Amino acid sequence: MFADFLKRLTAPEPAPLPDEDARLALTALLVRIARADGDYAADEVDRIDRIITTRYGLSPFEATKLRSDAEALEAEAPDTVRFTRAIKDVVAYEDRIQVIEALWSVVLADGVREDEENALLRLAASLLGVNDRDSALARQRVEAQS
Repeated sequence: MFADFLKRLTAPEPAPLPDEDARLALTALLVRIARADGDYAADEVDRIDRIITTRYGLSPFEATKLRSDAEALEAEAPDTVRFTRAIKDVVAYEDRIQVIEALWSVVLADGVREDEENALLRLAASLLGVNDRDSALARQRVEAQS
């Protein structure tokens, strides 16, 4: 279903993604972080829907459809590098920090920080080119909002 999309992501020098594909890549990354601990909790699904609804101005129906597509893509995608590369190529640094905030928001949605989630978030931040300090500050901002 997503073979062409994955082929574009895995190309030696991929072209920047159109906005719709970047949305899908970001949402798939959110799904991947939510699934990292083996428990894809309802709180995490709800948080993903709220993030993409707000970030992209989607209706609840549109957000559910995007998340559903992202769940299927995440299940087919071989690794996290492709998502982060696609996002890094089309998103300014300041906006990538917002991506890290969104990822922390999903990690913290169920009230438990699992080691697998922490490790994947550190990897994603590094691949997105976001330094440890900015990632930690992003986590603190999300924790303060909770």
